[in-house]
Amino acid sequence: MKLTARRLSAVMVSATSILMLTLAGCSKEAPPPTPERAVRTLMVSETGGVLEREFSADIRARTESKLGFRVPGKVARRLVELGQAVRPGQVLGQLDPQDLRLEQDAARAGLAAAEANAAQASADLKRFTELKAQGFISEAELDRHVTIAKTAEASLRQARAQAGVQSNQASYAALVADAAGVITAVDMEPGQVVNAGLPVLTLAHDGPRDAVFAVPEDLGQAVRGLVGKKDAIKVRRWGSSEWVPATVREVAASADPMTRTFLAKADVGKSGFELGQSASVAFNMPVRVAGGVRIPLYALAERDGQSIVWVLDDKSMTVKPQAVVTADVTGNVILIARGLSPGQEIVTAGVHALNPGQKVHRYQAAGAQPGASGATAALPAKQF
Repeated sequence: MKLTARRLSAVMVSATSILMLTLAGCSKEAPPPTPERAVRTLMVSETGGVLEREFSADIRARTESKLGFRVPGKVARRLVELGQAVRPGQVLGQLDPQDLRLEQDAARAGLAAAEANAAQASADLKRFTELKAQGFISEAELDRHVTIAKTAEASLRQARAQAGVQSNQASYAALVADAAGVITAVDMEPGQVVNAGLPVLTLAHDGPRDAVFAVPEDLGQAVRGLVGKKDAIKVRRWGSSEWVPATVREVAASADPMTRTFLAKADVGKSGFELGQSASVAFNMPVRVAGGVRIPLYALAERDGQSIVWVLDDKSMTVKPQAVVTADVTGNVILIARGLSPGQEIVTAGVHALNPGQKVHRYQAAGAQPGASGATAALPAKQF
């Protein structure tokens, strides 16, 4: 009986040990501490209510002529190619002149008939005037021949004018450049039948050039206020870092019905810009609020349905979320109307992987000297 009790006690001790080991194995381990993250930061600064806006543009000639034949016909030859430079008086295209020549011949024949009729009427009037002086015909008969002579003379003038028109029409079979420039569009091919006045070529005249760009509806009035102000904007050719001052020359009075933008033209003179070249146009414009701070768009995050930024406490090197009110968005720059103050340091990279109170350290670029601050300078006055 005692042996059984000992065995029972041993079994109970073993079971208790197993149960404790099992419970220890099933218990959850304490979560590891949140890792310290490297972050890029930015020291925000006042914007003064002004942002630099930048738009794409293309370089066009100040004067562009859409050329077309002044008479209808079938295109016989096209004598220019796209991008070709032309001189004044150069023949650009030719219509089949056969029908025009026939019409010219018919007008000349009509003129010859009118001349003969007028000569006959003049001779008759002279003879009947002599007969009237001799008393052989009445005054009414003489008046009739006077009218016939006047009618013949009027018909002669009409025939001469018609012959001149037909002569001009025959010359219109050749499309001639009226100024020096470059062909920027071609819309005709041999064998094509064209109507009178249909644009078939576009000629960009040599001379001053414009940077043509489109601005949104909300900036139409502001850009219109820059018209005529010398060097109010700047233009940069594609692939170049050099900005050239320019003056807004005109802004469309109405918005484009498709894009809802206003077309603007800026005079760039002859500053080495090539026709059709891509360019960028930049100018300072007031924003919709009087002040605020400007930050990169990628520094903004969302938490609990609110727009936030992560503010860095440089003493504890921890971050905390701060709700903000946003205003204008320009490219990848956003204006914060309320919620930030100049001098605060915010995180600009990795904002979606941070937690309140998380330890961070400023990102140290490879090759940077130890101890150098990872915070960037105040946001510059130009767009990112």
